[in-house]
Amino acid sequence: MEKLVYLIFERAERSGNELRAALLEAVVSPLQRAGARGIRLNVHDEEVYAGEPQVDSDFRKGPPIRAMLCFWLDSADLRGPCEEALAPHAQGFAGYLVVESCPLVHAVRAGERTPGVNQVTCINRRKDLDYESFLEIWQQDHRKVAIELQSTVGYVRNVIVRALTEGAPPFDAVVEEIFPIEALTDQRVLYDNAESEEALAAGIARMMESCERFLDFEPMEMNFMSEYVVGEG
Repeated sequence: MEKLVYLIFERAERSGNELRAALLEAVVSPLQRAGARGIRLNVHDEEVYAGEPQVDSDFRKGPPIRAMLCFWLDSADLRGPCEEALAPHAQGFAGYLVVESCPLVHAVRAGERTPGVNQVTCINRRKDLDYESFLEIWQQDHRKVAIELQSTVGYVRNVIVRALTEGAPPFDAVVEEIFPIEALTDQRVLYDNAESEEALAAGIARMMESCERFLDFEPMEMNFMSEYVVGEG
């Protein structure tokens, strides 16, 4: 089994709810017929619109990433029908073969929206950092800092093995972090119910210091999304 991740680009003017409905109603069934399993859709819909002001505009490079579709296939070679099903319902998409790891597993129920908000971030390593050092800092040192500082209830790392579609942005990984929905509008909730403004500022500073050790911020893209679990089988 191989995991595939598709970042879905769509014009900002299109309703997130409309995009969600199109993907769930018109794309999921063809994916299942093509053998896709464990389908999860993440989409920037009205459930997470309150978080928009916290998304740094400097992260926006090219068409906005409005959704992400993840699923498993027996082989990525069999993805053709999946991409054909997706194409009519999005402005564009970038597909990747990834290796998944879940340092913090969150509870999900098939057919339902996962509680909270999924912060989906596409990352690249610092240009002066070799790949092995990038993985070591990110997956060991930073993991401990992030989980300690923030109110994380789910954490999924998708390390990109290779791009599957022409012109896909050359990201190194896609990170999924599930937080309480209140974290969209209250950074004190995001930073594990920080008891004071001083504690919040200290937490943010420590988090940024950890990120600066291994991340190149220039190509980074991040968005808040709702996760919808179609099936775990």
